[in-house]
Amino acid sequence: MKLTKTIFWCMALSLVLLSSCSSPTKEAATLLIYGGPIYTVDSTQTTVEAVATKDNIILFAGNLTEAELYKDDKTQIIDLEGKTMTPGLIEGHGHFMGLGYNELNLDLMNTKSYQEIVDAVAEKVKTTPPGEWIVGRGWHQSKWTTMPEEMVKGFQTHDLLSSVSPDNPVYLSHASGHAGFANAKAMEIAGLQLLPKEGIDQFEVEGGEVMRDQIGRPTGIFNERAQTIIRKHIPETTTEKNNQAFELAVAACHRNGITGFHDAGIGKETIALYEAMKTADKMKIRMYAMLTGWDKDLVTEWYKKGPMVDPDHLVTIRSVKLNCDGALGSRGAWLLEPYTDRPDHFGHETLPMDFVKETALNGLRNGFQVCSHAIGDRANREILDRYEAALEEVTDANTDHRFRIEHAQHLHPDDIPRFAELGVIPAMQAVHMSSDRPWAIDRLGEKRIKEGAYMWQDLLQSGIPIVNGTDVPVEPLNPIASLYASVSRKTLKGTPEGGFEPEQKMTRAQALRSYTLDAAYGAFEEDIKGSITVGKLADFTIYNQDLMKVPEDDFLKTEIAMTIFNGEVVYTIQK
Repeated sequence: MKLTKTIFWCMALSLVLLSSCSSPTKEAATLLIYGGPIYTVDSTQTTVEAVATKDNIILFAGNLTEAELYKDDKTQIIDLEGKTMTPGLIEGHGHFMGLGYNELNLDLMNTKSYQEIVDAVAEKVKTTPPGEWIVGRGWHQSKWTTMPEEMVKGFQTHDLLSSVSPDNPVYLSHASGHAGFANAKAMEIAGLQLLPKEGIDQFEVEGGEVMRDQIGRPTGIFNERAQTIIRKHIPETTTEKNNQAFELAVAACHRNGITGFHDAGIGKETIALYEAMKTADKMKIRMYAMLTGWDKDLVTEWYKKGPMVDPDHLVTIRSVKLNCDGALGSRGAWLLEPYTDRPDHFGHETLPMDFVKETALNGLRNGFQVCSHAIGDRANREILDRYEAALEEVTDANTDHRFRIEHAQHLHPDDIPRFAELGVIPAMQAVHMSSDRPWAIDRLGEKRIKEGAYMWQDLLQSGIPIVNGTDVPVEPLNPIASLYASVSRKTLKGTPEGGFEPEQKMTRAQALRSYTLDAAYGAFEEDIKGSITVGKLADFTIYNQDLMKVPEDDFLKTEIAMTIFNGEVVYTIQK
């Protein structure tokens, strides 16, 4: 009897030991998500049933049965109830504080005529003390449904604006940010007066243009670098307003499913603000910030101390942004051949190309990525030439430079394969095609449009990834609009049937990747974010419908249902 009991207990102990060895205790998840399509953007398993996270790290991604083994009584459960989840979306090129200030200042994004701008300013004058500046942004003359009677070089004149704001200086930035519109009071403060024609040279600005009528009077339009004539007189903002704009921008990102943001050009003040926001635990977005290249003292200081790669992955600075030409809308993009609708004009080189090469050399030697704004085909070619020259000169540099061209909107066909050959990443905002293509053909003509504008599929097939985004506040932050443009090549009104140059459409998988893993790659962060992969950061975007399968006609009905940042729900849609 004793022997039998001994054998029994030995067998029981063996089973316990065997069980404990074959099923080790799993780490408990803080969050378990399941119940709808989950697209991982991970090539090893493109879809999963469930995701478990611990704090801000992905613990498991796979089938629901196994995921539930990570659950305990403290695990938060999110049932998607049929909704769709992807990695957190990354805005690949935007202006973060511009986003916030667009909500504080006059937002002219949706104005459809000059009269609507005048009306908006007239309304603002009612609540603004005399002498105080009125600023805004977002107008775009090529998108107006009706045009004013008086125009000079394709732009309105200031007379109507000035008549409703005689006592307030007004400056309204073009949607692109590459031009601005001032009233008479603002020009008076800047010292601009009616001059005879022989005095016009006084207002010539290298890399810019003060537009003037036939008798030499300034029209109120300041193109490219000429904007500084007015902008330097606008009072600096306050700490309180900066903080308010920052928090508004964070909230806007969360509403739009954005968990990462590539901020395209910031200075000392903004760097200090971001550091303060991180210290105050208010940096609820992953910021990849580019130093503004025009501030030589700033970039020299950073070359000496080297890149700042944040171990918390909240504020990283390892790139320099250069502005090398203007925008198509203001005819500032630098072209190889003249504008079709202004045959005497080639656009503007807004930064000397020698400085581009110098910056590329410094970037290679000091570990900084270089990100150059280029919209016109000449600007793109000139920058590729300078990048190539720098790479040939600094042969011992880190070959994984990931230099970028921001926008890469219009390319000469000969330059398209050079991106992959040189390892230069095009950061392109698909929504620009949707907004600009209907009138861009007037600027470039049909041949240049078809051979070199918005060449997404040609670039992807050459072997280089594309970083997507919106260039907010040039366009609204809404990623759904940019994803729709990526896959349809239509305007947001759904025209034309079949899309513009449909052979350049992205597939839905390519479009999603351009907003997630490829955007992370464009910031050297593909190992920590951009896909739903074990060990990566727990940032997710949840949608009300399956954006990978919904019919194209219903794509724009997609809404952000929830945003999860750092393992925490930071936004839930209110119904």
